[in-house]
Amino acid sequence: MISAVDLRSGMTFIQDGNLIRVLEASHHKPGKGNTVMRMKLRNVRTGATYDTTFRPDEKFERAFLETKEVQYLYNMDGTAVFMDLESYEQYEIPADTIQDELLYLLDNMNCKIQFYGNEVIGVELPGTVVLEVKETQPSIKGATVTGSGKPATMETGLVVNVPDFIEAGEKLEIGTSDGSYKGRSK
Repeated sequence: MISAVDLRSGMTFIQDGNLIRVLEASHHKPGKGNTVMRMKLRNVRTGATYDTTFRPDEKFERAFLETKEVQYLYNMDGTAVFMDLESYEQYEIPADTIQDELLYLLDNMNCKIQFYGNEVIGVELPGTVVLEVKETQPSIKGATVTGSGKPATMETGLVVNVPDFIEAGEKLEIGTSDGSYKGRSK
């Protein structure tokens, strides 16, 4: 069992027979009354997201997940296909349940998939990925790193705020936890 106060982003627990993943968690102390935990949650099986609050002492059954190293092969007809790197077994995941994660994945990229029992429930991304800028506004002469930045569309469709000096065709390191620009790829 795990207390609501110990739940963190990325953790998965069981509530009313449903697998629930924590997307965001924060303490909230209103002016009057007791502290509550504000949570943004996703039902792993249905993909539905919702906001809720829990008392810090509420208990939940923690879902123990197994992970396997896989390679993302392709996305076809609304299904993302992954291959186990050891057994070459293929796993299919409905693309609509992992649409956010797919914005960081290129064909043949390694990642991990998560299992709850025999059920494939999600994708675990590396901390950063290297993606190519497909489209952005032209760079501004004399632009500095401290500027407010501009949006850039990456090769997967992900839109990232980048410094003004970045141009189309450059490869950039992107943080997968928040979709932020980390730097040019070396």
